[in-house]
Amino acid sequence: MSPPLLSVRGLAVAFHTRAGGVQALHGMSFDLRPGEMLGIVGESGSGKSATALALMGLLGPAGRVTAGQAFFEGQDLLAMGEGALARLRGAGLAMVFQNPRAALNPIRPVGSQLADVIARHHPGGSAEIRARMLEALRQMRIPDPERRAQALPHELSGGLCQRIGIALALAGDPRLLIADEPTTGLDVTTQAAVMDLLRGALRARGAGSLLITHDLALAAQYCDRILVMQAGRVVEEAPVGTLFTAPRHPHTLRLLRGMAAAAGRLEDLLPEEGELPEPPSAATGRGAPLLSLRGLRKAFPLRRPGLFRPRPRLLALDGLDLDIHPGEAVGLVGESGCGKSTLARLVNRLAEPDAGEVLLEGQPIQAIPPGAFAASPQRRAIQMVFQDPVGSLNPRFTAFDCIADPLRQLLPAEGAATRRARVEAAAARVGLPPALLPRYPHQLSGGEKARVGIARAMAVEPRLLVLDEPTAALDAPLQALVLRLLARLRREVGVALLFISHDLHLVRLLCDRVAVMHLGQVVEEGPTRQVLASPRHPYTAALLSALPHPPGAARPRPLRLEGEPRSPVDPDPRACRLHGRCPRGTGFCATNPPALRVVAPGQQARCHFPLDGRGG
Repeated sequence: MSPPLLSVRGLAVAFHTRAGGVQALHGMSFDLRPGEMLGIVGESGSGKSATALALMGLLGPAGRVTAGQAFFEGQDLLAMGEGALARLRGAGLAMVFQNPRAALNPIRPVGSQLADVIARHHPGGSAEIRARMLEALRQMRIPDPERRAQALPHELSGGLCQRIGIALALAGDPRLLIADEPTTGLDVTTQAAVMDLLRGALRARGAGSLLITHDLALAAQYCDRILVMQAGRVVEEAPVGTLFTAPRHPHTLRLLRGMAAAAGRLEDLLPEEGELPEPPSAATGRGAPLLSLRGLRKAFPLRRPGLFRPRPRLLALDGLDLDIHPGEAVGLVGESGCGKSTLARLVNRLAEPDAGEVLLEGQPIQAIPPGAFAASPQRRAIQMVFQDPVGSLNPRFTAFDCIADPLRQLLPAEGAATRRARVEAAAARVGLPPALLPRYPHQLSGGEKARVGIARAMAVEPRLLVLDEPTAALDAPLQALVLRLLARLRREVGVALLFISHDLHLVRLLCDRVAVMHLGQVVEEGPTRQVLASPRHPYTAALLSALPHPPGAARPRPLRLEGEPRSPVDPDPRACRLHGRCPRGTGFCATNPPALRVVAPGQQARCHFPLDGRGG
C-alpha cells in the first residue's frame, strides 16, 4: 500500500470569540492516499470547514491550531510559516471555497483572475495563457466563455461563480485539492460534469482530494471513504458501501434518515420528529389560479463590445407562462442561469418585466412600480424566503425584530401587543423557541436563521410563499426539517408554494407540480411524480440522469447532453434552445423552435420529438 499523501494526527483548533474560547476540533485524525477522494460529512458547525482552513493555513486571526500534525508529502503543514505555505498553495495544495463570491476579486474580470493563476504556475505567452484560460472555462461548462471571461463576479450567477472558483483551484494542477461544498450552487447536470472532471483529473495525476459536503448522495457516488463528524470529532469512518448499509453511530443514522434521495415520501424524513398533518385534499390546486404568469419576458443589457456595435442582451425569460393555484406547491428546476431567480424577483415585484403579465387573483400587478407595490395591500399576499438566510437578515435586528419588520411595514395600524402576538405565533408555527427571539442573527445556527426567514415571511399571513433555494446550503437533517416545516405550513395554513431548487429529490417530496426551465423557457411541466417518473423532454431526462443516488438505489437510464451549452445572450429565435446538444435533435430543430404542447395527460413538453415516457 502506498504511503499517505496527507496524514493528520490529533488536529485541534480553537477560535477566540467575544464570549470566550470555542473549541472547534478535538483531536481529529485521518489519512488520505494518492488518487483517493475522502468525503467529510456532518451537520453545520461540526468542524468540517475548520479542518479545511487549518490545513490551508487560513484560519485567520481568531483561529489557532492548539495541537496536532498534518504531514503532506513529508512536510508538516501546521508547522510551516506563511511564506512556505504561500509557495505550496496552488501547485501543492489548493482549495475550492464554500462562498465563491467572497473568494473572487469583485473589481477584476473573472477571466483575468483565472489567467493570473495559470500564468503563475504555467508561464507562457499571452495568447497561450488566454487559450488555457478559455479552455478551463469550457471544462467547467460555462456557456459563451469568451464573453463570460470579461464579466465581474457580481454579473454572474452564484452557480457560475462557483464554477469559476473550481477552475481557479484546478489551474495550478494541485496534488491535494480541498473542496469545501464545491457543488452547493450548481445544478445537477453541471454538478455531475464538474465532479466527473474533478475525479478524473485528480486520479490521472495521482492527486488526492478532501470533499467536504452536506450532500450524502454526492459523497456516496464520488468518494472512496467517508468521515462523519459531530461537534468537532470524527464519530465514524468507513468505506462508502459499509457506511450506507451498516452505519454504527447514532449520528450517522440521523444523517441518513434526513437524506431526501433515500426517502420515498416526505413522512420518511426524520420520522422521530413526529407526525405531519394529512396532505391537502385532491381538490387543492383546482379552480381559479392564485397567480398567473403570461408571456413573461425579461432581458438584461450587457456592456457594449464596441463604440459602433449594438448592445447585446442576456435573455433571462422568454415568453414564460405558469399558473399556481391556492394551496398548491409548484417546483421550479433547471440549470444555473436558466432564469429561476429572475422569475422569483418578477413575481415578488422586485424587478420589472419587459413584457407579459403577472396576475394575482386575476388582477394585473406588473404595472405597479416595485416601490409602490412594497407598501400596497397586495404585498401581503406574496412573500419570499431567500436562498441566503444570513444575507437576508438585518444583522442589527434581533430575531424578533426581523420577524416584526414586515408587520410594521404592511400593518402599521396594529398596536405593539397585537404585533408581538403575531410574531410569537409565527415563531411558534415554524418551531422557533421564544428564548431565541431576543438573539441576533450571528447568535443563531443555520437552521435557526432559516426558521427566522420563514417566520418573517409567514407573519403577514401570505397566500403565496416564493422560496429561492431555501435549503441549498443546509446539511441533510436541516434540509429535512425545513422541508417538513414547509409541508406542515402548507397543510395547516393552506399557503401556496413556489419552490425553486436544483435538487429534484426535494421537489419530488414536497411539490404537486414541477416546471423544468432551460434558458428562459419552460421546457416541461406536469404532476411532479409523473414528470420525474416519465420525462418526455430530453433535458428533463438529462437532469434526472445526473442526480446522485445512495448505494443500492434505482438509477434512471444514463443520458448526458454533449457539447457546449448555448449562450443566453441574443439566442437564435429560429432554433430550439437545446439544438446541438440534444440526442434526438435533427436539422428541423435548427429552424423550427418547438412550442410547449401536451404530450401526456396533464403533462406538457417543448419538444418536436418527445421521449416515450421511459427515458428513450
